[in-house]
Amino acid sequence: MSENNQEITIQLTDLTQTEALGQALGAGLKAGDLVILTGALGAGKTTLTQSLGIGLNVREGIISPTFVLARQHPSLGDGPTLIHVDAYRLKDQNDVDTLDLESTLADSVTVVEWGLGKVEHLTDSRLEIQLDREVNTSTVENPWEESEEELDEPREFTLKAIGPRWDANNFAQLKENLLSVISAQHSGEKHA
Repeated sequence: MSENNQEITIQLTDLTQTEALGQALGAGLKAGDLVILTGALGAGKTTLTQSLGIGLNVREGIISPTFVLARQHPSLGDGPTLIHVDAYRLKDQNDVDTLDLESTLADSVTVVEWGLGKVEHLTDSRLEIQLDREVNTSTVENPWEESEEELDEPREFTLKAIGPRWDANNFAQLKENLLSVISAQHSGEKHA
């Protein structure tokens, strides 16, 4: 079985663009979607998930689930619940299976930080997002929390869409929405 792979890379200049992109992404997701987030500590994975939650219209209070592994954020309307997972301390697919994500996957949007190589077996379609920030020579005070200064650094956002859910039409629509948001952000900066 061959996988349908499509990819886009977007340069994000600051926190505002990261948040806008997350909201646009969330607005384009539906129940059954799996998003895998990858990036170094402090790259903005949780911030992106918080913004994605705004786009999905789920209950506020999204924080890193590092110590509880998974958190549910119910919809404030008729949309899907957000399941936010931190797979950093999970070793492999067997550890992930103990979370029983299969039971909520069809009715939720599932976002897994540090999930690459651990959750792909859950569904035949997924979005893989890599967030990279510019190398900062200063030391990070607390690697489990992102400071406002660290969050506002430029980032590179790479999204890879895999599987039948992200066929050419669906991916083109998602790509258009994301690029439109970034374009609007750039226009707003020039007129501010």
